[in-house]
Amino acid sequence: MFQTIVNAFKIKEVRRKIFITIALLFVYRLGCYIPVPGVDMFSGLQNYNFLQIMSAVSGGALQYGTFFAMGIGPYINASIIIQLLTVGIPALERLSKQGEEGKRKINTYTRILTLVLAIAQAIGILVGFSGSVDTSKIFGSEGFLNFLSYAFLVIVYTSGAALTMWIGERITDYGVSNGVSLLIFAGILATAGTAILNLFTGWNDSSIWTIVGFLLATIVIFGAIVTVNSAERKIPVQYAKQVKGRKMYGGQSTHIPIKINASGVMPLIFAFAILSFPDLIINLIGMETSWWTRNVGAGSWLYQILLCLLILFFSYFYNQIQFNPDDVSKSIQQNGGFIPGTRPGKPTADYLKRVSNRITLFGAIFLAILALVPSLVFLAIGGQGLMNVFSATGLLIIVSVALEFEQALQSQIMMKNYKGFLK
Repeated sequence: MFQTIVNAFKIKEVRRKIFITIALLFVYRLGCYIPVPGVDMFSGLQNYNFLQIMSAVSGGALQYGTFFAMGIGPYINASIIIQLLTVGIPALERLSKQGEEGKRKINTYTRILTLVLAIAQAIGILVGFSGSVDTSKIFGSEGFLNFLSYAFLVIVYTSGAALTMWIGERITDYGVSNGVSLLIFAGILATAGTAILNLFTGWNDSSIWTIVGFLLATIVIFGAIVTVNSAERKIPVQYAKQVKGRKMYGGQSTHIPIKINASGVMPLIFAFAILSFPDLIINLIGMETSWWTRNVGAGSWLYQILLCLLILFFSYFYNQIQFNPDDVSKSIQQNGGFIPGTRPGKPTADYLKRVSNRITLFGAIFLAILALVPSLVFLAIGGQGLMNVFSATGLLIIVSVALEFEQALQSQIMMKNYKGFLK
């Protein structure tokens, strides 16, 4: 990867894109430190597991109530909702197949939904953590002035979410790799840096073993994630030879790659969100203890079992969205291809479905293990701070974005080399 970065800086256009990416990321991180009037710190975040993860992704901006407190979260949620609705609503499905024009309209719907979700999320956070808000520093804390103060804060946080979305899109258009992924990556690394520095606070004789254990656990877990993310099953496809006039077409062999972890981090996000949502609502309405928090709260055995089952369910659900065996089988048959040992048509579709289900099962088991083991390891090594930063979601995002960034750089380098060759 380091050699790829060195080669990228040797090409002027690629180097310019890297500098644009760095500049926009700097603007984003700067916005994470801009204070908002009347909000000092959402000190009650430690009571909410889901909000701790959101704060870790935003680089701590949510906990301190800064301008970019909500980060890229509303845009991610809006993208997920639109993607799911595209499968269930025929009109959106047709729109997604209309090329660039359809893509632009879907992006417009995503931006509108982002603003709606940002407003709802800002209201929920301000109401839930009203004790951390001092409206007397804005317009006043009595009657209509209090309402104006909260309305002002909602507008400020919604504007921050909209500006974050704009920065992410500009990185995608003018920088390197996917802008939204890089914003999440930057936030997690910023929080991770703070958590690692905390390991050196109060240095004693046992601190060296804590750091060694942390480094070993990080290397092993990162290696496992890279190995599984890169693993795939290659299904061979043979195309028959066709003679048309004096020319012969086809006859080549290729393969269909099916990744073990094709759904990436999405099943984890869905599973954590569903299990954390009831706990969040219960705490926001002021119920300190309930049956849910006692028996299904984070850390309980029932919570771990439900988490694994939800990861399994969403892995298969997301796989059904991404990979359609019937469409793949039909495409192979229409182009005169076949899978050796399998008849074209329905037998091919059944074979692809069977292979995909088996691979998805291994991917789901890997995600379930990743959701349980690393968090417990880092909790034992460095406490709650490391567990929130190096959670399953954070680990997968860090590795996936780093690999995606390297691939984007390699593509840019290859494109410029091809252009130079053509000249």
